[in-house]
This record gives sequence, C-alpha cells and structure tokens, in this order.
Amino acid sequence: MSNAPTQTVALRPAPSAVLEVLHPITWFPPMWAFACGVVSSGVPLSSRWVEVIAGIVLCGPLLVATSQVVNDWFDRDVDAINEPNRPIPSGRIPGRWGLYLSFMWTAASLLLASQLGVWVFGAAVLGLVLAWMYSMPPFRLKQNGWLGNGACAITYEGFAWFTGAAVMLGGLPPWWIVTLALLYSAGAHGIMTLNDFKSIEGDIKTGVGSLPVKLGVDNAARTACAVMAIPQVIVIALLLSWDRPIGAAIVCLVLVLQLGLMVRFLRAPVARATWFSGLGVALYVAGMMASAVAVSSFGGPA
Repeated sequence: MSNAPTQTVALRPAPSAVLEVLHPITWFPPMWAFACGVVSSGVPLSSRWVEVIAGIVLCGPLLVATSQVVNDWFDRDVDAINEPNRPIPSGRIPGRWGLYLSFMWTAASLLLASQLGVWVFGAAVLGLVLAWMYSMPPFRLKQNGWLGNGACAITYEGFAWFTGAAVMLGGLPPWWIVTLALLYSAGAHGIMTLNDFKSIEGDIKTGVGSLPVKLGVDNAARTACAVMAIPQVIVIALLLSWDRPIGAAIVCLVLVLQLGLMVRFLRAPVARATWFSGLGVALYVAGMMASAVAVSSFGGPA
C-alpha cells in the first residue's frame, strides 16, 4: 500500500490567478482615454462623480479585462507551448473556467453599462463584440495586423473617450469630441503596431499577419510612425481653426518630440520598438489630454 501523497486538482481558480488573467496592467490606456473624455466634456467632475467612478470601472476592470480573459482563453493552446506558466495553460485557471470568466465579465460589463445611458451601453456592446471577434474563431481579427490593431485602437481609445464624455453629458457627445476620439484612435493603430515587432518570429510560425510580417520590418515601422503622426497633425489644425492656440502648441510640441524619437526608432525598429513605445506613447497620451483640455470650454467650436 503506497503512502505517497495525492495531488489535489483545484476545482475553482484562486483569486490571484483570476486577477492575473485579467491583466490589470492593460487597464490604464482606456482609463486614461476615459479621463480625456470626461475632461473634454467640460462638465464639472463634482456633479457626476458617481458616474465617473462607474465609468472608470467599466472601461478598465470590466471591458478591457473581458478582452484579456477572452484572448487568453482562445489562445490557450498556443500559450501551452509558448507560455505554459500562464494561468489557463498551467491549470491555475482549471477546466473551462477561462470561458466562464469570459462570460461573467461580459455580463457584468453589460449590466454596468446599461446603468450609464443608451450611448454608453451602445459603445460597450460594440466594444465587447470587437473584443470577442478579436480572439474567437472564425473571426480572429488578431490574425490580421490591420483589422486586429484597428479593433484594439478603437476600443481602447475611441470608445473609452466617447464613454467618458457620454457619461458626463448624459447623452451623445458633440461632434468635435467624437472627432478627437476618432483621430486619436486612428493614431493608436500605430501604437498597437509597435507591440508586434517583439513577436515577429512567433507570428511567422503561427501564421499571424501582423504588419511587420505583411509589410516587412522597415515598411511596417514607417507605417506605424505615419499612422501615429498624421492624426496629430490634423488635431493641431483643428485646434487652430477652433481658436485654441495653446492646445495646438502643446500637441505640436509633443509631436515634434515624438518625431525625434521616430528618427532613432526607424534606424533599428526591432531593437528599439519597446523603447519607442515607452517614451512615444507617454508623449502621445499627453497630447490627448492637452486636446481634451483645449475643447473643455466649448459650447461649440469657436
């Protein structure tokens, strides 16, 4: 008779494993974009602080967290080979709990969004549809660098900015706020492309059509820079046309600094993508907030 201890298989995931699969580090970009939406509305924070807290929870710990767990669930087989210590392939999220968590966070997101108005609910629904399509077969938008990065950019930046303004205004934000949200979403597509330079070899092996794979390293790097810069040039022109020279000057300054970083990045895209992402994105989001502040006093364009 053997006295060897038996190994107990967990029936439910530990809270620490659930937190890990929700990837809290990814929550900041949409929460910042939400804050830009709040500021751009021009509505005093004190008048809607409960809604603001709810919106922050919606954009970060719920909507983006949903996209993260959905992605990890549908990538579990690949992660079992490349990153076996992740919560799902390692068994710390046992059985089909990854799928159950995906459903639970989707439902919680919809429930909270439904309490924040029809426009917020609509944006949340679209964001969740894109989140599932990004990872789930047969869509797998992530397999295409144009579509996948576009889905991430519009949800992380555009929908979050729109949601922040809609929460404060209690309805559809005016066109200038929507325009800024869309322009910064377009620029964020370039930011998403920067993340693809670190996984070129793996993308080739697994058939992922990221832009560095589709276009080649140098062309993808130039494309990412152009996609980041052009929307900011348009923002500068709009702010000037709206008689917001200070805001335009700040956005122009951060763009000039980004262009300096881009020159260095383009000389060695693979080696410097992470470096450029860290510094360039910080400047980019600073410009976002400067734009939001610039239009916060609008009753309409000047």
